[in-house]
Amino acid sequence: MSELIPVMLRFALYADLMLVFGLGLFGFYAERRLLSVQRLLRMLAGLGLLFSVLSMLSMTQAMSGAEDWPTLWAHLHMMLGQTELGWTWWLRMVALALVVLDTRLATLCGGIALVTLTWTGHGAMHEGTVRLWHVLSDSAHLLAAAGWVGALAAFGLLLVNRSLPQAGRVQALARTLAGFARVGSGFVLVLVVTGVANYLFVVGPNLDGLTAGLYALLLCLKLGLFGLMLGLAALNRVHLAPLLQRSLAAGEPGGTLKALRRSIALELAAVVVILGLVAWLGTLAPT
Repeated sequence: MSELIPVMLRFALYADLMLVFGLGLFGFYAERRLLSVQRLLRMLAGLGLLFSVLSMLSMTQAMSGAEDWPTLWAHLHMMLGQTELGWTWWLRMVALALVVLDTRLATLCGGIALVTLTWTGHGAMHEGTVRLWHVLSDSAHLLAAAGWVGALAAFGLLLVNRSLPQAGRVQALARTLAGFARVGSGFVLVLVVTGVANYLFVVGPNLDGLTAGLYALLLCLKLGLFGLMLGLAALNRVHLAPLLQRSLAAGEPGGTLKALRRSIALELAAVVVILGLVAWLGTLAPT
């Protein structure tokens, strides 16, 4: 159970911070008035603060082996004030607090908060220039993934939003799906390039990370689910989005909406499993 808690906290942080950044970014290429997420962003930022505190406590306890509060507090004080990990934690806390105060900062500050997670995973395993490039690659990977996750969450919210008449909601959804096509392709390109780079940084130019041990099994499962998401995204772009436009013009979008709900739901389910795998992989050695 003690080994499961850090993984669960990493999962919660990844999911939460990706939504803060991703939903904030969504507002830049979608119609803001159709999806109001200010209250949700504040709640997510607040949860991010809580998860960050719990994660730091868990990490400090695991590293120090402290069994009582006075001992843990001494190690925590040192961790927060004298280590790079502590400094990035403070940066995340400040960034999330700013989002709580002003949700217009969700994209900038949410992105800053998200990339601080690279300092608690494999991104910090190197030194010098290699470490810098690994952290930058990890950061780009996280931001692109968060952009995709935020868009999926926004599409899900649009599908259940009752604040507009159904015709207005469907028209907005059709326009937003069409607008996301180019942005989504950019996310996928960044994910593929940085994914390959991160594999080389962590495992090296060999296939050990795909063929040996628990790490390989989890990584292959993650890649399989990513492939599923790519297939569903292609289905949405090539088939369901144009079909929604045609069914809307014909006045019968119901069937297409059901298919789109199923597709988005499957993508979101894959996201949940992938984030769980990422949280687990971050605690494992690559071989």
